[in-house]
Amino acid sequence: MGICSSSKPPVPSDMKLHILPPSANSHGCIAIVKDLGMDVEIENAYGKTRTEEFIKMNPCHVCPTLQIDETTAIWESGAIMRYLCNVAPNGDKLYPRDPLKRARVDMVLDWRQTALYPCLPSIGYGIFGVPVDTDEAKEKFKALQEEHFKILTDVYLKDTKFCYSDTPTIADLSIAPALNFIKARKKFWEAVPQAVKDYQARVLEAFPGTKENFDALEGMATGWDGEGNDAEP
Repeated sequence: MGICSSSKPPVPSDMKLHILPPSANSHGCIAIVKDLGMDVEIENAYGKTRTEEFIKMNPCHVCPTLQIDETTAIWESGAIMRYLCNVAPNGDKLYPRDPLKRARVDMVLDWRQTALYPCLPSIGYGIFGVPVDTDEAKEKFKALQEEHFKILTDVYLKDTKFCYSDTPTIADLSIAPALNFIKARKKFWEAVPQAVKDYQARVLEAFPGTKENFDALEGMATGWDGEGNDAEP
């Protein structure tokens, strides 16, 4: 059945979303559950992802993971966000059914995964105790400044407040929380274009039910005092 059909599959009962509270990749999934009022249990998986039980459910032992029933689970944030919106009666609010609008959301999601997000670990993963290299962080930030931020503001946000939309979608939920990683390096964040900062604020403010999680990651980033936290970009 085509995506323009008004019918939707039934919402599975007893779904459980396994998340890490400060994880940017978990935040979009949490926001969907709360914003759409879905009956999905949210489970803190901190310290559990390498257990035998978790690996049996998800051999890739990553979060977020959506446990649909006792034998079925999916992972990767983009897949989970799409699935939640596909089964929620009001999921069209965040993932439009119109083929072109949906394709644009999918396009931005793919861009986030392949272009934007790979620039962030060397800048901000130090907050998780991961070794990071300041010279690499500078190179990645240069790519953000010279290419990726321009694509975001001059293409995806050219005529709309959110990516190709006047209201937020799952594309925005994939981007905005992750930008908090840049705040781990104070002078890098100061150099982020104001249009990008304003966009992030718009997205996060649109999902007040997830503020606690957004703030947790931001607090970890702004509080990081590791080597290179005050480096010039």
